[in-house]
Amino acid sequence: KGKKKRKRAEEGEEVSEDQSLSNIEEPPVKAKKARKKERSEAEKKLSQRENALKQADEEEDQKLFQSKVKQKKKASQAITKSVVNSATDATAKQQKRKQVADKTAERRTVFVGNLPVNCTVQVLTSLFKKYGPIQSVRFRSLIPAEDTVSKKVAAIKHKVHPNAKSVNAYVVFKEECDAQEALKENGTEIASGFHIRVDTASKTSSHDSKRSVFLGNLSYDIRDDAVREHFQDCGDVVGVRVVRDRTTGLGKGFGYVLFENTDAVHLALKLNNSVLMGRKIRVQRVTDKKKEQKGPDQSRAPKDRADKKRKKEKSFSNDSFVGEKANPLKKSTKPKRLKTTPRSKAGKNK
Repeated sequence: KGKKKRKRAEEGEEVSEDQSLSNIEEPPVKAKKARKKERSEAEKKLSQRENALKQADEEEDQKLFQSKVKQKKKASQAITKSVVNSATDATAKQQKRKQVADKTAERRTVFVGNLPVNCTVQVLTSLFKKYGPIQSVRFRSLIPAEDTVSKKVAAIKHKVHPNAKSVNAYVVFKEECDAQEALKENGTEIASGFHIRVDTASKTSSHDSKRSVFLGNLSYDIRDDAVREHFQDCGDVVGVRVVRDRTTGLGKGFGYVLFENTDAVHLALKLNNSVLMGRKIRVQRVTDKKKEQKGPDQSRAPKDRADKKRKKEKSFSNDSFVGEKANPLKKSTKPKRLKTTPRSKAGKNK
């Protein structure tokens, strides 16, 4: 029993000592916690500052990157614009060169019409080589024998429609002076019943309307030589042009005849309503549409001006006349009538 009491007493002492030690050590633990809290708040502030600085740096980096990207885009756009401008300038220069080349080629080109269907390149070169070196010969107005065959293939293989009677061609010389001299072959009979028509291919060549005659109501199967024979008694015929369809080669019912002199035109007009291939043809003068449009306007211009002046004078006189009438009306509308009304009333009262 005594031993048990001693053990209990010792245990009680140990517990008391442990409590006392715990009581002594408690205050420094609280101080450590307070310090940890203070440190955590400071660290939070520092971390916030560091994060703000990082964000600012990132924003600056993004701005620099965007500015660099914009500069690169501007540089690329400037390069593309310069390239496009240079390309457009080059294309414009090429187009100008082509236009100049086309104009020079047209001046060096001769149109040959009313050729027989069996005409070849060798025949034309032998006919025109005496005027100068020839660059090329091209056949046009060909009607292929089949719809599936193109005109170029028909010209190369000579597969022409059996109803076709004539073809046209272009002869290109190396020099312009040679083409002008080749016009002497106009009207030559290259084959029986085929008098060729030679003219410059450039658009500057104007048709002389004073020496020409318009023909209407022509048959669709008419040939140029038939028209030439019909009008050869009137005078020397320079050329005959029957307007034809490109696809079928048939005539459209009208054409033109060019004479050397204007006196032949007066004789040709007498053949109006004459019969040619079973039809009464219509013969008329060829008039310039531009002159017809300008002439009447110019002739009527002074009359129109005089009429306009007269109308203006009349309008001014009418306005002044109306104004003179308006002035007394305004005076009559003044309150003088109000003075008369009481006088009348006063007289009635009297």
